[in-house]
Amino acid sequence: MQSAVKKEMIPRNSADSVDKPKKNHYQAAHYTEAEMLELFKVIEGDPLELPIKIAAYYGLRRSEVLGLKWEAVNFQEKTLAINHKIIEAKVDGRFVPVGEDVLKTKSSIRTLPLLPVIEELLLQEKEKQEFMQKIFKGSYCKDYREYICIDQTGKLLRPNFVTEHFAYLIKKFGLKKIRFHDLRHTCASLLLANGVPMKQIQVWLGHSTFSTTADIYAHLDMSAQIQTGNVAGMLFGQVKSLPNALT
Repeated sequence: MQSAVKKEMIPRNSADSVDKPKKNHYQAAHYTEAEMLELFKVIEGDPLELPIKIAAYYGLRRSEVLGLKWEAVNFQEKTLAINHKIIEAKVDGRFVPVGEDVLKTKSSIRTLPLLPVIEELLLQEKEKQEFMQKIFKGSYCKDYREYICIDQTGKLLRPNFVTEHFAYLIKKFGLKKIRFHDLRHTCASLLLANGVPMKQIQVWLGHSTFSTTADIYAHLDMSAQIQTGNVAGMLFGQVKSLPNALT
């Protein structure tokens, strides 16, 4: 519209009189370490055990977890590549999982260390998938053998199933209500609580900018709050510093 004003196609840009909406600060929900351990305990053996633990340890988005392929895991060099995603798209009137190599941002494409706890789970999953192929034989779906997160018949886990089944598990076991995506926030909050710098968390999560990470998690950075509090406490001749942890 501003271009149209310059070209004298319209007398004024009516959008100039519109008030810009205020940016709402999003406060992410997350679990404590104790709450995560409780969740890990109740999901043992569940179809979502592996996706939940990958999301919790790596802070991956749902689409990134489901998009993991076996070729992304380097067991020799102990790395895990995040470079593919699974979304749900409407095809011929029904929603189906679709794979894409285009992630949310360029920074979302990253290579992370293969954590020993996840490596063990992946090796167990590989054995399980090979066993299921032998059990189901010809009825086993071979279209998605390159993917890690599949069901016992070889079919991709649908994003909507992950969301709905996770909510079911939370309700069934009476746990604090969070979304599957909040496992990503839980990962970030626990990394912060254990002294990992915000910049490193940005890279771990695959955020495109530092400000994105800071906007969401700065209020959880208690080490920074303590440091600021120590400086504030020394103002006006007061020199007593705060303890290492806030209670």
